[in-house]
Amino acid sequence: MVINAPFCIKVIDSVSRGGYLVLYMKRSATESPDGKNPPLKMILRRGGLGVLFLVLGTALATFAINIGMVMAARKYVHSDIADIPNRTAVLVLGSQTRGTRLSPVLQDRVDAGIRMMENQKGEKLLLSGDHGQIYYDEVNAMRLYVLDAAPAIREEDIFMDHAGFSTWDSMYRARDVFEVKDVLIVTQEFHISRAVCMARSLGLDAVGYGVNQDRFRGPSLRSWQVREYFARVKAFYSIIIKPKPRYLGDKIPITGDGRATWI
Repeated sequence: MVINAPFCIKVIDSVSRGGYLVLYMKRSATESPDGKNPPLKMILRRGGLGVLFLVLGTALATFAINIGMVMAARKYVHSDIADIPNRTAVLVLGSQTRGTRLSPVLQDRVDAGIRMMENQKGEKLLLSGDHGQIYYDEVNAMRLYVLDAAPAIREEDIFMDHAGFSTWDSMYRARDVFEVKDVLIVTQEFHISRAVCMARSLGLDAVGYGVNQDRFRGPSLRSWQVREYFARVKAFYSIIIKPKPRYLGDKIPITGDGRATWI
């Protein structure tokens, strides 16, 4: 068999060129002509690192806010009634109701508020919650419960804040609508640090009573704790920006007659 040398040279040359072309195309996808990383790959690499740093930074900031808020409130939060300093107002924060029936969480809060009044830890009882709809009314449900469970508390000492749609709104309105200067806040342990920090950021001389939550276990308690973890971040924003509540309205001094709020 006779091999045509020129033909072989052409084939080898073509194969070499084809291989070089393939190699060049592969290199072009990963390198720029000057041998450095191409913009696309560099962007992807830097973008991935940027996302990673963003996620880590956000997680770290969230953790720091939570730890900082709990630590800042610690010296103002009490679990023993005997240690609680007296305040003008006992503020009970609302939670879910069904008709006039209090949820277990809210009943524990109201029972604790009653104990504060019975132990002379406050002069006035301020019940703050959501009454933004005709058929949903946390505050009147709380008031009816107090009247039934603690008839010794004078009616004129029971105030209702119908627009306590959030913890921030309740604190802001306590100061600006009810003219509260010093307050004892009553809510569960998982919630009390945030509530106290919010109140004190608004200039209120606030202390808190952390209602025992041992009877709440399992998924319910864990879901509240997870929610609270992120709620503290939102609270940090409110503390810095200090947004106004959804409603303010006419002033109703806490030193007056609470029956003026019974609607």
